[in-house]
Amino acid sequence: MSTFWIIVPVKDTRQSKQRLGGLLTDGQRQQLAHVMLEEVLSAIAPLRSRAPCMLVTVDSYALSLAERFGMRVTEQGAHDGHTGAVDGGRRLVASEGARGMLTMPGDIPLVTTGEIVQVLDAHDAAKGFSIVPAGDQMGSNAVACSPPLAVPLRFGENSFFPHLDAARAAGLEPVVQRLRGIGIDVDTPSDVARLAAADPEARSRTCQYLHSIGALNLGAGTEATG
Repeated sequence: MSTFWIIVPVKDTRQSKQRLGGLLTDGQRQQLAHVMLEEVLSAIAPLRSRAPCMLVTVDSYALSLAERFGMRVTEQGAHDGHTGAVDGGRRLVASEGARGMLTMPGDIPLVTTGEIVQVLDAHDAAKGFSIVPAGDQMGSNAVACSPPLAVPLRFGENSFFPHLDAARAAGLEPVVQRLRGIGIDVDTPSDVARLAAADPEARSRTCQYLHSIGALNLGAGTEATG
């Protein structure tokens, strides 16, 4: 049976999370990106026999994590933004005969292996389209396509409903799942507040890191006043 891949695009973490500039320093934003990516890859790693993972990146820290977790790396599309990176990765696996792919970002720190299994189980591996929206119902935090190029993708702050339309235009009825961990990505101070509310005991390493630098209370204050 041909392979089903998990594709994670990772931008240069030195440039990560610019919208958190009022909350974190440059170094703190980069460290946050590192911690979140490690949490995401840790959730994916136990599934390598079912769905191996490929990172689309040129970031040095991401490369070190890929080596540690035994994950594949490609630079194809890595300089072309989130959408370009996903397209580069899925074109590559499609050229190798992959039967499908699931893509997730590296900034959903509460994702669990169990949630990823839920997405894989619900996805029609023969031909289909599955999606997990961000908690605000705007972004697309996990997208699965079989075959890998079945639906044109375009990621951004308002991509969820356009992705549903694109799937239907391709003759596929989307499978939509709303999952707590996958649904929380971290791009803004309000996202930091949502993360803290979802993980009040700071069980995740990401919340532990944000707490250690005093950012959780600041993020909550931004949410309360914003």
